[in-house]
Amino acid sequence: MPTPAPDTVTLLDDRTGQRTESTVTYGTYPRYGAAIPAIDLRTLKVDDDDFGLLTYDPGFMNTASCRSAITFVDGDRGILLHRGYTIEELAERSTFLEVAYLLLEGELPTADQLADWTHRVTHHTIVHESLKKFMDGFRYDAHPMGMLVSTVAALSTFYPEARDVRDGASRAKQIQRLVAKMPTIAAFAYRHSIGMPYVYPDNDLSYTGNFLNMMFRMTERTYLPNPVLEHALDVLFILHADHEQNCSTSVMRSVGSSLADPYVAVAAASAALSGPLHGGANEQVLRMLETIGSTDQVPKYIERVKAGEFRLMGFGHRVYKNHDPRATVIKKITEQVLAQTGSSPLLDVAVELERIALEDDYFVERKLYPNVDFYSGLIYQAIGLPTTMFSVLFAIARTVGWLAQWQEMLGDPELKIVRPRQVYTGEDTRTYVPIEGRG
Repeated sequence: MPTPAPDTVTLLDDRTGQRTESTVTYGTYPRYGAAIPAIDLRTLKVDDDDFGLLTYDPGFMNTASCRSAITFVDGDRGILLHRGYTIEELAERSTFLEVAYLLLEGELPTADQLADWTHRVTHHTIVHESLKKFMDGFRYDAHPMGMLVSTVAALSTFYPEARDVRDGASRAKQIQRLVAKMPTIAAFAYRHSIGMPYVYPDNDLSYTGNFLNMMFRMTERTYLPNPVLEHALDVLFILHADHEQNCSTSVMRSVGSSLADPYVAVAAASAALSGPLHGGANEQVLRMLETIGSTDQVPKYIERVKAGEFRLMGFGHRVYKNHDPRATVIKKITEQVLAQTGSSPLLDVAVELERIALEDDYFVERKLYPNVDFYSGLIYQAIGLPTTMFSVLFAIARTVGWLAQWQEMLGDPELKIVRPRQVYTGEDTRTYVPIEGRG
């Protein structure tokens, strides 16, 4: 794609008449990724004592914090690429561990590379026995996400060499450990929450098959996961693997910019993910469908949404303004899963809600289309997972994206510790008043 010209932007300060010229930096897609260095604004000053102009951007709606070659999202056209490959093709043709390798290494693996990568991940799934004792310390009713965040942070005490983040060999080892152990910790958190004994990993199973084994195995000598559910979970992990500079990924990079070890950085990112506006969104969708209850109640609920009483959970997206490409994939997977497990009354409600909303001018004009969260909760529920585990599963998948972003950040020659500016609105300098003289 040709680069537009000229490659500079001239900024005019109407307060002083001062002009400054700023060079435009382009990404792979100039229409989407043209930026100027924010530091150039500092040259625009009213006087010598002036700090210079800042940009004020709550929520970072229009601020690029890094350069990245991992994931590209075009919200206007509904495109999601990982290292140049469409999410639709990856979900259809790859496994989660294959996509994980792609995100981390930059290329799809050869057969030998995939076998080696799978072996290394598989043989790091066991956790230290002391970590099990650590998890036993949580209350019986502790939320699995809280257990996950705390336990992942505790991993840093088991691998002190992880603090040497500049050592490439050490980084690779910690990445393998985190990708491998996240499902184990997640499954242990679930088993603890229902008062069941922990189930150890089975190295003969796939990544997602082993997770289902650690979650649901009871007295059987060998657990054989349902292949439809195993595949569905693998696809869901692919769809959630990375999504550019979202809230939790930004946290991963922010914490990592201080050169903290990857375990505490992933714990921080997981904590960000736990919020209902991020990783907890699919849980909110399921609660909404349960509140609606039946298909005949959908029109009434739609009207209440339009009246401003509720938000329509699972519709619309901060980035996607046309459609979420992941939602198209996940709808097909939902149908496959429910054909295996049996229909769900909530699915009927979801289908009717989607049909009415997509035909209603109120939602069409606002570009409120189903996103990935709309159907993922139905799949998790059909598999037998409680709503408290939804954000935990999200964290398992997103760990790969977090680590890819962290690894890329550490190799960036422009890396600086994150330190945003603020626009101060408090009191000017005041004279201190002794306590006896305060009014």
